[in-house]
Amino acid sequence: MTRVLVVDNHDSFVHTLVGYLRELGADTTLVESDATDPAGIDALLGAHDALLLSPGPGAPADAGVSVDAARIAMRRGVPTLGVCLGHQVIGAAFGTAVGSAPEVMHGMVSAVRHDGSELFAGLPSPFDVGRYHSLALAAGDLPADLIVTATAPDGTVMALAHRTLPVHGVQFHPESVLTPGGYRLLANWLRLCGDEEAVTRSVRLDPLAR
Repeated sequence: MTRVLVVDNHDSFVHTLVGYLRELGADTTLVESDATDPAGIDALLGAHDALLLSPGPGAPADAGVSVDAARIAMRRGVPTLGVCLGHQVIGAAFGTAVGSAPEVMHGMVSAVRHDGSELFAGLPSPFDVGRYHSLALAAGDLPADLIVTATAPDGTVMALAHRTLPVHGVQFHPESVLTPGGYRLLANWLRLCGDEEAVTRSVRLDPLAR
């Protein structure tokens, strides 16, 4: 069982995201991003296998300890997934600018194209995702260590990965009913964290059946 530390950025989707992870077999611990400090995160990561940086309002600068958590996890080599704000947090941890998205997306669906990397195994390209954001990473500002793994039709960065570290981010919400492949994507991430059975569990799960 993968022990996932979830840094909670006070978004209404956080508990749905945690529910998905638990259905896929993960053991989760939540810590509020404004209720701890870097030393606390470092100690918690010592007892967990993976880190998830949750969605939330505002920008990375408003996300409490999240940017520090991303950097600590990278230093430790802990597999990390950032979702929406968490995705932007990963970019910010590398100095990438976060600015206004080309269009405010709240409860909207986009057909996202991906590069076929392991996080997207078993998912068609393009595939539909649910988007809830007004900010986005500046694609031209990404450092060489981060690669874009998925994009929206307007070119907005929809997913990224580190070239050598187990770090991924997705701008969209895999836990939204607007993302039919969300269970599979999260299962792929848990498999990257070491749970070989997560993908098998995802087969029987449907966001519309929750």
